[in-house]
Amino acid sequence: MHKESTIQTHKQSSEKHSLTRRDFISTSLKASAAAFTTALLPRFQADAAGQYNVLFIMVDDLRPMLGCYGHSEMHTPNIDRLAQRGTLFNRAYCQFPVCNPSRASILTGLRPETNGIQDNYTHFRDTVPNTVAFPQHFKNHGYHTLSIGKIEHSRTVINDELLWSAPVWKSSHRYSSRSHSWRALEVDDNELRDGKNAKRAVEVLEEIKDLQFLLAVGFYKPHLPFNAPAKYYDLYDAPITDRVPQVVPHSEHEIRNYFDIPSGEEPLSKEKTLELIRGYMAATSYMDAQVGRVLDQLDTLGLTEKTVVLLCGDHGFHLGEHETLGKRTLFEVALRSPLIVSIPGQEHIGVRTDALVELVDIYPTLCDACQLPIPDQLEGLSMVPVIREPATPWKSAAFSKTGKEYGKQSIRTKRYRYSEHVKSVFPRKELYDHNTDPDEKLNIANLPENSELVSHLSERLRAGWQAALPTHQEREFDAMFLPWDVNNDGIVDIQDLFLVANSFDAATLENPKVDVNRDGRVDLIDLLLVASHLGESSTSSTAAPKSISIPFQYVDRIEQMLIEARLADDGSNLFRKGIANLEMLIDAVMPTKTVLLPNYPNPFNPETWIPYDLAKESDVRITIYNLKGESLKQLNIGLQAAGTYRTRSRAAYWDGCNSVGEPVASGIYFYTLCAGQTKATRKMVIEK
Repeated sequence: MHKESTIQTHKQSSEKHSLTRRDFISTSLKASAAAFTTALLPRFQADAAGQYNVLFIMVDDLRPMLGCYGHSEMHTPNIDRLAQRGTLFNRAYCQFPVCNPSRASILTGLRPETNGIQDNYTHFRDTVPNTVAFPQHFKNHGYHTLSIGKIEHSRTVINDELLWSAPVWKSSHRYSSRSHSWRALEVDDNELRDGKNAKRAVEVLEEIKDLQFLLAVGFYKPHLPFNAPAKYYDLYDAPITDRVPQVVPHSEHEIRNYFDIPSGEEPLSKEKTLELIRGYMAATSYMDAQVGRVLDQLDTLGLTEKTVVLLCGDHGFHLGEHETLGKRTLFEVALRSPLIVSIPGQEHIGVRTDALVELVDIYPTLCDACQLPIPDQLEGLSMVPVIREPATPWKSAAFSKTGKEYGKQSIRTKRYRYSEHVKSVFPRKELYDHNTDPDEKLNIANLPENSELVSHLSERLRAGWQAALPTHQEREFDAMFLPWDVNNDGIVDIQDLFLVANSFDAATLENPKVDVNRDGRVDLIDLLLVASHLGESSTSSTAAPKSISIPFQYVDRIEQMLIEARLADDGSNLFRKGIANLEMLIDAVMPTKTVLLPNYPNPFNPETWIPYDLAKESDVRITIYNLKGESLKQLNIGLQAAGTYRTRSRAAYWDGCNSVGEPVASGIYFYTLCAGQTKATRKMVIEK
């Protein structure tokens, strides 16, 4: 007998919709888009007993700072494995960067200007009482619908019987004090709120495993305060970065509610900012572990191949960017959300797509994946065509708003973010070119050369989401050539790199495009912008640096660029991708002779990498000697193919210890390379 608390009888109700002229136009556009994108695409095969189950996971304040989004410093193995069996949407945007408006938009499939939700206190039943939210739609079609944790934002629990088959389950929790902004607690996972939610979800899945269900599970972390069991803090002992942004949160920002945070407009110290970044990371890993418990239960019960799993954040979160720690802005970091969808039987798994999508698209996507009718009034578009065929042409823009009077609005195209603050005390426009300024640091809206572009994007912003549907693609307002194609030959290659490198500190610029990010100087950032886009062409945005071959005589110059980039590395995606592509250039070169190269860094503490070139396949051995000629350590590399071994991922690594594991002292040492018939020796200096 199933527990009465989660399994109750419920009636299936019919849905009736009256179409206004606005609804008719919207529906016609979406129907046309659907026909255009899905007519020739195969259907997913639902379970023989009916449609798929749905596991909907929503996370509070989660930015795409996850391992699967390219952040190797993050420990998020469970969300990462979900991405490996589904589709990761790299450009998913919320419609309002505040909890309640964003969640209301997701649940109703209506944008904030339609459902009227603009704060954290109003429930959508008060503004659009007759709307059919997606749990209600699934319930009306025979699904058993349950909510655990934070799905609706309402301050008081609303047991909406239209949405849920049983009362909403929310955990009681300890450590609710708002006195500290973060705490590493000596507690078990289940002693905190998200652990209790995961435990309850695991129990409920056992209870409803034989039913057709939609289970919504909401996790609170990494929302402030960043409280998590201490073991998750232990994952991040090392400082995140030496380049901590100056953070001056406004007095009304949530972070100011904690007594360990300065009041008023006083900036946060570097130490406090690092504490908060570490706390956010620890809270994210704690949440990820709870997601893993729920996914494991799906596997254990044999439900994974019968269940659509969708995980998303409700919006992004600033961790110091733009002097902010929080949300409520129209910057990319507040509007971009992680979104992963896994549908049983999907052909393309582990796929990362740059298709522009919005969180308002979740409702129709779940309907489409489960072969339920998509209600006419929805203002999103099913993402299933992109999941079936990742190369499918898709939306040309995403739309977001903030501010109680909707005076602040933003459009994100493939290349640009354009925002207008028309009802602010100080009206302004903001334009950021993500090709050259992915961190949105330089507002170029007021540059005379961009006046036509600003006018164009302003028109698109007013035209709204209907004009951005796949069948109404706007021409991207880009230059004929890519900004990092410095010599305008149609391909970003080694020549563009050298044009930039040769213009460092130049008094006059023969080619103005060498200042790639248009900040008035030519420096390493311009070089890395070119390097990070190696292989792109004017007709394709697909990077393929492996296709670029370079003569061996260029290796030393590329290596010097690489050394400078590593020394200045601030951990950003720009440095990561630029360094990775420079390394690929070097790794692909075939050397003319076998040589031993200077180790790096030198002097070092406490480890080093020893680079070398192999002209032909050889068995490689490197021996470390002291000044007396005594062998301290032998590195038996083994058989290596011909090629360059100059990058950290390929060079020989020495941990700075002798053969018995003791660290060697400061001083002068020698290292010898034996490779086939070649033997070479170099000196190194160790300083500690």
